[in-house]
Order: sequence, then C-alpha cells, then structure tokens
Amino acid sequence: MKSLEQLLEERILILDGAMGTMIQRYKLEEADYRGERFADWPTDLKGNNDLLTLTQPQIISDIHKAYLEAGADIVETNTFNSTNVSLADYQQEDLVHELNYEGAKLARAACDAFSTDDNPRFVAGILGPTSRTCSLSPDVNDPGFRNISFDELRETYYVATKALIEGGADIIMIETIFDTLNAKAATFAVESVFEDMGKMLPVMISGTITDASGRTLSGQTAEAFFNSIRHVKPISIGFNCALGAKQLREYVGELAGTADCYVNAHPNAGLPNEFGEYDESPEEMAAELEEWAKSGFLNIIGGCCGTTPPHIKAIAEAVSKYPPRKKIEHDFVLRLAGLEPLNIREDSLFVNIGERTNVTGSAKFKRLILEEHYDEALTVARDQVENGAQVIDINMDEGMLDGEQAMVRFLKLIASEPDISRVPIMVDSSKWAIIEAGLKCIQGKGIVNSISMKEGEAAFIKHARLCRKYGAAIIVMAFDETGQADTQARKIEICTRAYKILTEQVGFPPEDIIFDPNIFAVATGIEEHNNYGVDFIEATREIKQTLPHAKISGGVSNVSFSFRGNNPVREAIHAVFLYHAIKAGMDMGIVNAGQLAIYDDLPEELREAVEDVVRNRRDDSTDRLLAIADKYRGDGSTAAKKEDQEWRSLPVVKRLEHALVKGIDAFVEEDTEECRLQFDRPIHVIEGPLMDGMNVVGDLFGEGKMFLPQVVKSARVMKKAVAYLLPYIEAEKDEHTKAKGKILMATVKGDVHDIGKNIVGV
Repeated sequence: MKSLEQLLEERILILDGAMGTMIQRYKLEEADYRGERFADWPTDLKGNNDLLTLTQPQIISDIHKAYLEAGADIVETNTFNSTNVSLADYQQEDLVHELNYEGAKLARAACDAFSTDDNPRFVAGILGPTSRTCSLSPDVNDPGFRNISFDELRETYYVATKALIEGGADIIMIETIFDTLNAKAATFAVESVFEDMGKMLPVMISGTITDASGRTLSGQTAEAFFNSIRHVKPISIGFNCALGAKQLREYVGELAGTADCYVNAHPNAGLPNEFGEYDESPEEMAAELEEWAKSGFLNIIGGCCGTTPPHIKAIAEAVSKYPPRKKIEHDFVLRLAGLEPLNIREDSLFVNIGERTNVTGSAKFKRLILEEHYDEALTVARDQVENGAQVIDINMDEGMLDGEQAMVRFLKLIASEPDISRVPIMVDSSKWAIIEAGLKCIQGKGIVNSISMKEGEAAFIKHARLCRKYGAAIIVMAFDETGQADTQARKIEICTRAYKILTEQVGFPPEDIIFDPNIFAVATGIEEHNNYGVDFIEATREIKQTLPHAKISGGVSNVSFSFRGNNPVREAIHAVFLYHAIKAGMDMGIVNAGQLAIYDDLPEELREAVEDVVRNRRDDSTDRLLAIADKYRGDGSTAAKKEDQEWRSLPVVKRLEHALVKGIDAFVEEDTEECRLQFDRPIHVIEGPLMDGMNVVGDLFGEGKMFLPQVVKSARVMKKAVAYLLPYIEAEKDEHTKAKGKILMATVKGDVHDIGKNIVGV
C-alpha cells in the first residue's frame, strides 16, 4: 500500500469538508445528543458535536463515508473539542480519552472500507485549539492574566493524542490555530506521546488567519507562524477557517513560497452571510481553488465551515488536472519570530540584541523589577526595540528576586505589547528552571541564552532536546567540564565538540545553533588577558569556516568591562571590537542598541589606542589607553553627554550632513530653513545636501562602520527635514503642475529591508 509521502509526491491530496455543517443538516435535538447513556446528564448537551461519536455513531460514520465517496483521501476525526478545556462547558472532562479513541476508531473503520493498495485513505486525528488562549489575557484590565497555562494544555493534548493513535489515526492534525502558543503546547504533547509510545506519525499543522490584517488572533503573520512551528518538522503546514478561498489565497501563497514541507489548506465556503450561513456553491469554490492548484500552491486541499461532500467532489475534480506543489529545499536559514519573522541568512547584516532588559546588566531595570514597576520596565524594552534591537534579551537572575515568577510575568506583559512582541525574545538565565518557565510563555520562535557542557554531556543533551521541543534556537557557551574557554584553541575545541553532539546525537538543526565563544574584558592590566579580543575574533573566523550554518554571538559590553564608569571609552572599545568581529563572521551581539558609537567617528587618537588594545598590537597598549582615557571621560553615555558644539560653526550644508550622520534632530529645522533660503527651490535642498548626507550614512553602513539603529536615527532626522520642506514644495504647485508618476517600492514584509524601504520612501 502506498504511503502518504508517496501519494503527496504524485498528486494533490483531498481532505474532507466540514463536520459541523453536515451535523446541522440532521437537525438534532437535545435528546439526540444525550442518547441513553447521558439521558440524565445535569447540563444541556445540545451543541456538543463530539459527543455524537458516542451517542450517534452512525451519523458520524455516515458523514465520513459521504466525504470518502466524494473523493477525500484524508478524513478528520470528530474530535475538534475533545479536550478537557472544551469539554468543561458540558462537565464532561473525563471523556477526553474515550472521545478521541472512539472518534479515531469510527474514522478508521470508514477509511478501511474505502482503501485500496493504490488509493489508501488516511485518518487525521484532530486536535482543536480549545476556547482559551495562552498568549492573550481575557481581561482587558489585566494584561498579565491568563485563564489557561501551557502545562494545562500540554496535559490534555497528551491524553487526546495518545487516544487518537490507539484508535487508529495515521496522522495527527493540529488545526484552527489562532494562538501559536496553544499549538506549541500541542506539539510538545504530541512529541512526548511519540517518544513514550516509540511511534511517530506525520503531523499536519493548520493555522487560522482571522481577518484582512493577515495575522492570527494572537497577532502573528503567516511567515512568523511558520517560523514558530517549523521545529516540529510537519509533513504539511497551512491555514483553515475564518476566511473563504478568495481571502485566504494570499497567505497560502506566502506559505507555498516559504515552507520546506508540504502545504495544506481547507478554507470556508466563502464568508458567512448575515445569518451565519455559507453561500458559496461547490462550483464557485472549486473554480477558486483550481486557480490555487494552477499556481502551484497545493499539496493537500479540503474544506472547512460551510463545505459539504458536493464541495469536496467539485474541488477534487478541479485540482486533479494539476501536479502537486514541489517542496522548497531546506535553506539552513535561522528563522526566528515574534509577531513578525526575523530571518538570519549567511549574508544578513549584524543583528542587534537589546541588553537593557537584564537585571544583572542594568541597574535601572533591576530596580524597576524589584519594585514591581512592570509598566516602566516595559518602557525599557520598548526603547530597545525603537532604537533598533531586532531581538530583546531578558534576564531575571537576581538573588533578591523570584526569577521564575518575574520572567513569566514580564513575558506575559510583553505579549500584550505588539510594538515590543513583534521582535523575537531571548530568554537569558543561568538557571534551567527560569529558562523553561520563559519558553512556556513565548508563542514565537525565540533563543535560549544559554546551555553548555559545564555539567557534562548528559545535561547538555537533555537541555538541547528540550529547547528543540519548545521550538527555540540555542546559544551554546564555550564552556565544558573543565571551565570556560579563554584561548582561541579552547574556544574552537569546545564549540566543535558541542556542534558534533548537537547535530549527530540530538538532531539539532545547525542553523539554530548560535555559539558564544566568550567575550572577555581586555585592558585589565593582566598580561594573560591581552589577547582576549584576538582570541574571540580568530575563533569566530575558524568556527564560521568549519562548523556549517552555525552562528556567532556574544555579550559585547564584557569586552570593555575594565573601563566601567568611562562610557565614551567603553563605546569606542565596542565599536572597534565589533568592526573586526563582524568582519570575522560574528552574526549578532548583545548590545545597548541606543548607544553604539560609529567606528569612523571615533577621535583618531582614541581609535588607534583602542585598536592596539583589541588587536593586541603592542605590549604597552593598556598603559597607552589608560594615559588618554580620562581625556574622553563623559558624564555617563554618548547619548546623554553634551554634544560638541564646534560643528555648529560649520557651513550649513556640512551641519546638515553632521546631523544626519549623528542622528541629531535638535537643529535640523533651523538648518533646513537656512539651506532653503540659499537654494532656488525647496526640492533642491532634498536633492542636494540632505541626500548627500544620507549617502554618507549609506557608505558608512555599507562598510560596517555604522549599525542599523544609527541608520534609523539618521532616517528620523531626514524625515523631520523633509516634513519641514513639504509645505514649501506644495506651495509651488499650481493648476499646471503634473505628477511625474508614482513609484512602487516593495520588499519582504517584516524583513530588515523593510526599514530600508521606508528610509528610501522618505
């Protein structure tokens, strides 16, 4: 008999249609739902469709057979609400195992009656979403509140999955996912059942785009959803429910161009009318889905609300003329996600990880958390994102703090702030219990910071497997049983050993492995520390060349620790260190996204002294840097210290250039006005000095001497200048003025280039 995988390579497979729509046609009453067994049940049971598996098994069996006769290859079990969360509405939580087991048995019997060697029929055991959400609070006044936990969902999904397999399911399908964290609890349970039973089934994933925003109810985009659930290695992924084929097409098309697995879909029969009914005919729906097949979107197609056996028959006939979509090759891209995707490729620019939401590194954040001023603490996270952090690192390791409780509370609050939660989360702790508590709160794909071989291989493997099961990438510290690696050779040795264990024993995707080869302080006055900068940079170069697809990260502020209290010198050390580390292959780093100095902007004397220290070019480099350090001591930070006012005496064109490169908007309107008076037309100010300044910014960025947060600040200055000039440009127009045309600019939604597009748009 042909396998599911064989058939998927041969043709587009047909999933069945709606169960609820068909049940409604029987016009069942309360007594029909109760049957003899539940005649005296204390609550109303009408509407509990899953219960009909026990009280009206013939009806459910007949519906399965009707879809099989219509051409369905895959039949879904009548178990959409067979979890204790959903059954609690009827006080029937104890029926979870029985309903799933009997539901699978009914579908199994129907499929067996229709199966042949060339045309086998498959049972998809259904895990529905429940009526509760792990990522959102049901109380608008308490964004940190949840009425369900990850562990509660995991436990009921475990019971349901085990029963579905025992009842004869061929596939486990997690469907109508409106909250990806719910789905991650389901996938965790499914994988646990597979491990315990010593048996693996294909897993189908189906999310729900709720409206024209193109997002799930919990806020994720289509690609972010894929990134978050990809770790399960599903046989297929797609969308169902909420939308008709016409409205869902865009998002299925997006997955078809992204997913390295098969693509499934089962849209509704159009959108509901004012009576909540579905009017799209089988012919209309089939015509729409035929275009999907022709466009190469489909591997598995069926129907959701409002669809019937005639719909499935028409769809099967319409798509049978077209070959199935070919899977996209696995691309070894590090795919992270918050509400939006963050894809880190081999040629991606340096990724900034915000460091200020860390109680061990920020005195302000620590005080806010200890005093339970969580609203203000959220502002720290928001500032990091607004200043260009593409990931935020969250650490609650403080002796006076319940780290688990603080991590969970803060992550739940972040989930209610889309301007923060749009970026991926890095859960940072030296305590596994805190890491695990954090992972149970993240619907996207985050990063664990960190695991290591400090406690031996067994603990390392256990933690790696759990990180994988929770759907997280990992930072691996260069730390083994004998201690932290401090030399180039030790860093390479430990990272190579860890890579082999992860890829060969654990099956961890190499693109999800991020090594931290340990950034240690330089210029400490201790001779053994003089080469620490070089050791990291050269180890990075070697790791990138010898351990395919792995990434490199590190805590950048560590390198300047010996100059604590002198922020201008610290920022100079960071700028020089990053300049060389990024050239060697460093992919990301934990930084203060709002305080990144520009390499070329450093005073030459200071830059040369720091170069000597970071690259260990002279025996007396530390002494030489110490000798000039006080000269550059500011009042705390580059952002806060008074700007050198000498630039204000430059010609206005140069002042604008300086403001753009530095991201200073304090004087931009008065300088723009001065410039406007010197030019014939206001548009010439944009085309001349403003664009000249942005070109300098572009050149510095391209050379790795400026970072994304600084470019974003430059763009804000540019925008302010343009906004000032717009009224003057509008005033020049008359009835004879004609637009030269429109320019359409597009890039990948949510990608880092989206920022570039917006800058160009200015």
